[in-house]
Amino acid sequence: MPLDIGQTVPDFSAPATGDTTLTLSELRGQQVVVYFYPKASTPGCTTEGGDFRDRKADFDAANTVIVGVSRDGIRAQENFKAKQDFNFTLVSDKDETVCRLFDVIKLKKLYGKEHLGIERSTFLIDTEGKLAQAWRGVKVPGHVDEVLAAAQALNAS
Repeated sequence: MPLDIGQTVPDFSAPATGDTTLTLSELRGQQVVVYFYPKASTPGCTTEGGDFRDRKADFDAANTVIVGVSRDGIRAQENFKAKQDFNFTLVSDKDETVCRLFDVIKLKKLYGKEHLGIERSTFLIDTEGKLAQAWRGVKVPGHVDEVLAAAQALNAS
């Protein structure tokens, strides 16, 4: 069941890069961008992560934390982060707990075969832990600018 705008996002904890555990409730007081990507070190995911990396200072100025989530293991996430010089946390969601919380596991087709995978999606959570905005079926070009504009507008309100 998808989360609704204005609904409090249920708390979660998941293994994250830097040998840490990310717990959503510990980020209260800051806005949080949680973006889901299908697979570390693939072209679209690398571009999207790079776009977030390159705009991190702007997100910081808007009191907004960036968190990337995929089903990759923590080692793959660490390698992806190091290789791409990402300056934000990546979460390993191998058991799909966070993915299912945000309802991003969808039936996808690749080369004529169906499989369950992550639908590229981004969520903006306000300082009180409520869902402020959701983007589903994201196309990478220009997406980060749209998310940043929403974060800046929310921070200004």
